[in-house]
Amino acid sequence: MLNLFQHPTCKVYNMLAIWLVRSRNKFGMTGVLDKISMNKCVLLAFIFLLFAFISKAQVKRFNPDTIRTIVIDSPINIHSHKLNVQDFIDVVLNDTSFYQAFRNMKHASFIAENYIYTYDKHNKIDGKIYRKIKRTYANGSHKVEYLAKRDSGNMYKKDGKYQLYTVNMFDYIFTNAYNSNGNSSPLGAKSTNGGKDQSYKDKLKTLIFAPGHRVDGIPFISNKTEIFSPDMRQYYDYQFARGKYLDSIPVYRFKVIQKSSTQDNDVVIKELTTIFDTRTFQILGRYVNLSFHNMFIDFDVQMNMELNRFNGELLPTKITYQGNWDIPFHKTERASFLIVQKDFTP
Repeated sequence: MLNLFQHPTCKVYNMLAIWLVRSRNKFGMTGVLDKISMNKCVLLAFIFLLFAFISKAQVKRFNPDTIRTIVIDSPINIHSHKLNVQDFIDVVLNDTSFYQAFRNMKHASFIAENYIYTYDKHNKIDGKIYRKIKRTYANGSHKVEYLAKRDSGNMYKKDGKYQLYTVNMFDYIFTNAYNSNGNSSPLGAKSTNGGKDQSYKDKLKTLIFAPGHRVDGIPFISNKTEIFSPDMRQYYDYQFARGKYLDSIPVYRFKVIQKSSTQDNDVVIKELTTIFDTRTFQILGRYVNLSFHNMFIDFDVQMNMELNRFNGELLPTKITYQGNWDIPFHKTERASFLIVQKDFTP
């Protein structure tokens, strides 16, 4: 057990108390204590001690970064590679293979480990979900076996549904893929059932799998998601580099990042980093940082997704997410998750 009296912050408290006593002895009630009573000073010192102790006890959250499995060699001049900015933009806007990689999970066999954490207002973990899943697919049908399943904390409502909408979204994207034999709607298709909830899910798919496109129906930010439009390009810098992915695949990194000279709410997508296989221009990874704050909505989200090729097909291998959502009349949501998928077999 932690001994508070040995805690470094307690030393600060002791030093402050000694200083107060000496001040009183030296100046009497005409010195420092004329302005601040001893009780108030002691209270302030205690609050300082408590705040520092709580801060030290906070649990670090997953912090998705740019594609972690990439070693960047150096920035590049893309023109020397007979490329230009529009080449990269066109692939980002027109690519459908990234979404197809997630659809490919439906007819694949693999092991998945899913870690989900939710947090209270002090950023301390208040709920956990862990799943280790073995998924097999053969002859047009699938089987899902839970190798490990652990829940703790306040994750569910009384009706058995998840407390947080964020976790419902996770369930929609991944669990739906685990429990499907391969039929899913193409990217951009409008769902005809499911009501408002399904509409939100469709918008989420566009933000994740087709960044740079306009997402209609989101107040204040719909036009801001179209980052390559003439109106939005002025807010971004483009950066290029080359490197290695998984120690062997040569890649380009195309980073679209908010200019330091812009205002915070000029943009919603703060950064969009895309990783391309230099040999095929295939997208292998994506990192997106979304943030927006006003009186109606407040969110800060980072998501990182990595792909790899197995038996000729692209499949997702690692996904990390961290985000806070604060919407009027809804509970503030704070969550992070890590999904690792491996041991793919035909």
